[in-house]
Amino acid sequence: MKFGLLGTGYWAAETQGRALAAHPEADLVGVWGRSAEKAGALAARYGARAYDRPEALFEDVDAVAIALPPDVQADLAARAAEAGRHLLLDKPVALTVEAADRVVAATERNGLASVVFFTRRFQPAVEAFIADCVANGPWDGVSANQFAAIFQPGNPYAESPWRRHKGGLWDIGPHALAVILPILGPVAEVCAVRGPRDTTHVLLRHASGAAGTMSLTLDAPPAATEREFVFFGERGLARVPAGDRTSVAAFGAAIDALIADAAARRTDHPCGVRFGREVVAVLAAAERSRDSGRVERP
Repeated sequence: MKFGLLGTGYWAAETQGRALAAHPEADLVGVWGRSAEKAGALAARYGARAYDRPEALFEDVDAVAIALPPDVQADLAARAAEAGRHLLLDKPVALTVEAADRVVAATERNGLASVVFFTRRFQPAVEAFIADCVANGPWDGVSANQFAAIFQPGNPYAESPWRRHKGGLWDIGPHALAVILPILGPVAEVCAVRGPRDTTHVLLRHASGAAGTMSLTLDAPPAATEREFVFFGERGLARVPAGDRTSVAAFGAAIDALIADAAARRTDHPCGVRFGREVVAVLAAAERSRDSGRVERP
C-alpha cells in the first residue's frame, strides 16, 4: 500500500515515519508538512519525496498517516477521505464533535478503511485484557489515573502548543477511553472538575449503569507520575497491563490493520473513525462540564 505521511514533528519522524519505512507491505511515497524544510529533511531520511501541497500527495498514494495537531488533522483527514484515501490517524481524531463528524462522513461516504492509533489498543496484552473483561463482566466501574510530566526539559513534547492548551484531558484522555469504552460501554453522563497542575478529574456514568473516574494531567511533579487503570466488580480488581511493544512496533500493527481492512473492503475497525468520534464526544462533554460546573451528555 502506498502511504503519504502528513507531519514532520517528533512523533511523525520517530514513530509513524520509522514504522512506515520499515513495514514490508507499506511504501512510504511522500511527506508533507507545514514546514517545507522539515518535510524535505524527513522525506530524505526515509527515501521519500517531499510534497508542497497535501492534495498533490493524495494523488500519488492509497492511504495517509497523519501526525499533526488534532484540529489540523481533522481538516486534512476529511480532505484525504474525499480524495478516496484510507486513513491512519492519531488520537484524538479532532478537537470538536463537528470536526470529527466531518471525518466520519467523508470516510463512510467513500467506503474507506480507517484506523485511529490508540497506542494501547495495539498492544496484544491490552487487547487480551479487554477481551477477557468483556467476556467475564459486567463490571461496576473503573479508576483510571494518569499523571504525566511532559513539560520537563528534554521531553520531545514539552513545546507542543496544543498539548499546553488542551492538557491531559485531550492528550491522554483518549488512551484511557480507548480501554474503558469497550469494557463499560457508551457514556451517558459526564461531570468534570479542574484540579491543581491542570489536572482534570472526570466522573463517567455509563449507559450500562457502571460508573468510573479518570484523573489526567500532563504537568504532574516528576516524583508523582503514575499510570494505573483498575476495573472493579464482582470478580474483584483487574489492572490494565502495560504491554511490551514499542510505539513503533504498535504503529506497525496499526498499519497491518489498515492494510488488511482496505484489502477486505472493511470499514468497521474497532478503532476506526466512528470509535474515534465517540471518544471525542466524551472528551468534549467533559470539557464543557469542567468549564460550566454542570453534568453534560456526550
